[in-house]
Amino acid sequence: MTLPPPAASRHRFPPDFVWGVATSAFQIEGAADEDGRGESIWDRFCRVPGAIADASDGRVACDHYHRWAEDLDLVAGLGVNAYRFSVSWPRVRPDGRGAWNEAGLDFYERLVDGLLARGVQPYLTLNHWDLPEALQAQGGWAQRDTVPRFVEYALGMHRRLGDRVAAITTHNEPWVMAVLGHETGIFAPGIRHRATAMQAAHHLLLSHGRAVQALRAEGCRAKLGIVLNLSPVQPATDSEPDRAAARLEDGKLLRWYMDPLFKAQYPLDILHHLGADAPRVAAGDLADIATPMDFLGLNYYSRSVVSAAGPWDVHTSGNPITDMGWEVYPQGLTELLLRLHRDYPVPPLFVTENGGAFKDLLQDGRVHDADRTAYIAAHIDAVGEALRQGVPMAGYMVWSLLDNFEWASGYAKRFGIVHVDYATQRRTPKDSALWYRAFLQDQAARRGDGPGQAALAGPAGLADARA
Repeated sequence: MTLPPPAASRHRFPPDFVWGVATSAFQIEGAADEDGRGESIWDRFCRVPGAIADASDGRVACDHYHRWAEDLDLVAGLGVNAYRFSVSWPRVRPDGRGAWNEAGLDFYERLVDGLLARGVQPYLTLNHWDLPEALQAQGGWAQRDTVPRFVEYALGMHRRLGDRVAAITTHNEPWVMAVLGHETGIFAPGIRHRATAMQAAHHLLLSHGRAVQALRAEGCRAKLGIVLNLSPVQPATDSEPDRAAARLEDGKLLRWYMDPLFKAQYPLDILHHLGADAPRVAAGDLADIATPMDFLGLNYYSRSVVSAAGPWDVHTSGNPITDMGWEVYPQGLTELLLRLHRDYPVPPLFVTENGGAFKDLLQDGRVHDADRTAYIAAHIDAVGEALRQGVPMAGYMVWSLLDNFEWASGYAKRFGIVHVDYATQRRTPKDSALWYRAFLQDQAARRGDGPGQAALAGPAGLADARA
């Protein structure tokens, strides 16, 4: 098969632009009970009947804990220069406080050193949702005491890895942890209480700001930031009720996080909307949250269309729909990036997650995922357009390197550019992986620095998939 040409290459990205792939610990590592790892809130949540669509869990996942070297070969073979991963807090500090687990810390030492040996920069995320269950038993993110526990954790990881990582992200998608975890209850820890959710959101933001302060005080040289899941929010029609509903949704999804981070205030309309459910905010909290950071990461998958009459039918758009039921809307990424640049004093921006779940078929050793390839190409093009219009874009990362445990959806939804056979743990690069490598080679050639040795000298698995 001949791969499609790298369509997104109509934009020439700067030489220092960061290209990467992303994963998270709970979704790929497995080894749930090995080497002293403690229990996380997701381990506990997976045991709740009906919580996970296919009744699965993350106990084995992609077995990355044992197959990390093979997986890093796949990363290097793509020709990317960055790998975004998360640390499992309960693997390195099982109770969230107290004794550290040397075996867990050693694993991340090997991972970081393995990336550097392959010419790939490590981008470390401290919290990708897997809070130690021991802290949840004491109230978790709804309790203010979790804030200093997180700062201690951040400092501990910096002391172990800070001299070798390019960036440290405090939290991945605090909206998800707060709202899906504490208001709708469809994610861990499965709480359904709006006031609790908003207090958790505040403590997540506060712990971010205070961790950045503490890391800077320790002389951290890695770039520091946070990752938000954001979307442009649009009314389904031009009616006043739909426009009002869209404004409210924009406030809850975007401004509730961006305003405190960059303006040291919560949006007044959302505080009014929350009423008694608004969080308790102590003196100095908002100044701490707004501590300047080095980058902002954005996870983008689709736009949000809002109707006052009820849920909007995504199929009315006429656009392709992913296996998650999400509309493919790449122009929304450009719109979002332009809006953030216009409305906030943002630092350099990374797209830290972007990808699509599609029903893949492994046949004769190949996965012809044309829909995913087109999705990634179109969204890279959207980033290039934002860059052309003056947005300070610093990087783009595909979600995800591997098919993995997709939270409440279990293993049925596949986002990876590398197929994982969960029965055998065999990895097979999909056509989207080969396209991404070809695109990066094209960018390197257009800069005049050649196709890139890492891309050409990739692992046998990547080369075999081209046959």
